[in-house]
Amino acid sequence: FFQFFFFLLLFFQFFFTHISRVHFLFLLLFIASSRTTPIPDMSYMNGSLLSPELWEGGPTPGSFYPMSTAPQSHTFTQQQQQQDGARQHTMRPIVTGTSVLAIKYDGGVAIAADTLGSYGSLARFRDLSRLVTVGDGTVVGGSGDIADFHRLRDYLNTFEIENGEADDGHVIKPKAVHSYLTRILYHRRSKQNPLWNSVVVAGFMDGEAFLGVTDKLGVAFVEDTIATGYGAHIALPILRNVVESNETLSEEDAVRHLRDCMRVLWYRDARSLNRYEIATVNSDGATIHPAEASDSDWSIASMVRGYE
Repeated sequence: FFQFFFFLLLFFQFFFTHISRVHFLFLLLFIASSRTTPIPDMSYMNGSLLSPELWEGGPTPGSFYPMSTAPQSHTFTQQQQQQDGARQHTMRPIVTGTSVLAIKYDGGVAIAADTLGSYGSLARFRDLSRLVTVGDGTVVGGSGDIADFHRLRDYLNTFEIENGEADDGHVIKPKAVHSYLTRILYHRRSKQNPLWNSVVVAGFMDGEAFLGVTDKLGVAFVEDTIATGYGAHIALPILRNVVESNETLSEEDAVRHLRDCMRVLWYRDARSLNRYEIATVNSDGATIHPAEASDSDWSIASMVRGYE
């Protein structure tokens, strides 16, 4: 007993010499509070940081608030977050293509578009085809966002597949393609998520040439000469003058005038390229010719003033 009491005195002497009375008082209060505070019930959490009663119907931390009125669980899958969370729409085009030109001639339609995909002001992609064939007698050209045009191309491909699967003898006509694209673009516009494209439809069916256009709002019309993008300001007056001054226009003349217009756009449109494709649609079918390059002469540039 005396030995235990002696060691106890030595312990208290060491304790009080190295720890102040204030620290000792806080230690006693901590021990007392730990003995009197009850252990909280953690069973209601079930892996969540908040009680369901306090956060009923809300998302888990880091999730979007559910917009649906149906009862929601506290764990959201990625698909549910995309459906009930923030909507993501294209606010502005990223990679874009410029003008598409088209003109009717005696016995068909000719259409042209360059092969440039501009990333802003950067001539990023120089070998993008913006002309696609649909069926045997239709060519579709698109200006605007390249990704959205590829979506339209996929729609048209599905349209062809479903028509072939029906196997009912019906062929895809240019007017049907024009109406189909108009419905798609107007539908996307009505959902406040438009496809940022202006689409030109050129075709020849039943001995009649067809040329129509529709834009991202679903506004559609048919005409003898059509130009989209910057070409509507620069090339369209040239094409209209050609049609008005010629009662009959051959395929060779139509293609030659399209080449002249593509050269003018190469000079004047900063988002154009001197490499382009021309397609012709006539009684023999739709043909997209190999890409060609227009010759250019910049010697006159030294005489241009006012653009420094």
